[in-house]
Amino acid sequence: MEAGDIPRPYIGLEKGAGIWQNSAAMLDICLLGTGGTLPLTNRWLTSLMVRYQGHGVLIDCGEGTQIAAQEAGLSLKPVDLVLLTHLHADHVSGMPGLLLTMGNMGRTEELRIAGPAGTARVVNALRVIAPNLPFEITTTELTGQDEHLDFLDCRIHAFKVLHGVTCYGYSISLARAGKFDPVAARERNIPLPLWSRLQKGETIQQDGTTYTPDMVMGPPRPGLKVTYCTDTRPVPAISAAAKDSDLFVCEGMYGDVDMQLKALENRHMLFAEAAQLAADAGGVKRLWLTHFSPSMPNPQHFKDYACRIFAETHIPKDGESITLAFED
Repeated sequence: MEAGDIPRPYIGLEKGAGIWQNSAAMLDICLLGTGGTLPLTNRWLTSLMVRYQGHGVLIDCGEGTQIAAQEAGLSLKPVDLVLLTHLHADHVSGMPGLLLTMGNMGRTEELRIAGPAGTARVVNALRVIAPNLPFEITTTELTGQDEHLDFLDCRIHAFKVLHGVTCYGYSISLARAGKFDPVAARERNIPLPLWSRLQKGETIQQDGTTYTPDMVMGPPRPGLKVTYCTDTRPVPAISAAAKDSDLFVCEGMYGDVDMQLKALENRHMLFAEAAQLAADAGGVKRLWLTHFSPSMPNPQHFKDYACRIFAETHIPKDGESITLAFED
């Protein structure tokens, strides 16, 4: 959390001991669909699955998301949190199918859904054809320029972007503690039985002395971060949020630079504009473009427009996956 941040009411799962318990953690990312506006025979609508410690976050849920997940070999039952960027049909119309699929899989745990103002109304309307579910649904509506949510040990930053309607991008970050320092523990005469508890983030009082984790832990090490953003014009908030992302998934509605006026009119982006955001952010390791226009059957044809600006640009296909793991 940045200094001065005020967390909103907690909407994630029960938190553990934060960064102290995830030394071997990883984020599994799957881009279920890469299409914008409408699905094609070889392209589902944009949706991203993030899995961590047996739980899942789904960002956006366009038509056919449950089929895309099946094709990717992923179960939707472990999804505990759905993040909606905005309320256009190509980003929410898969909700009834998602909910019914979860119910048919025997899900009984609560499902949380977060998105811009109006999310509760839209979800309730879509539930008309999925009224009897074996699990509870709760919604959280985002209203500020920046919002912060928690999910397990992960910190989620929702940031407002620029589209025809209120729209948010999301960064999911997993912090990492520093290395345990046994030399410091010995020098401070900390009893050996307390070492593992301090390493897990526990503050301990014993024999009139207070022992804190910072007494035995080195400085925090780089964690993991994935940023997702679609349906927007380039704005500084995007590059600021994407800074140091291991994976930046960004809309590339149009590849051809001749589509600039169309992008301006519809408040979308060119490949080159997305690449410039990645370059401006600093520290981005890889860029995946998504939300391709149905008028662009072969996005690979325009890849060079982005690679000239940001070399680590990739044009993914539906179901493409990557595992982000801590580096030693």
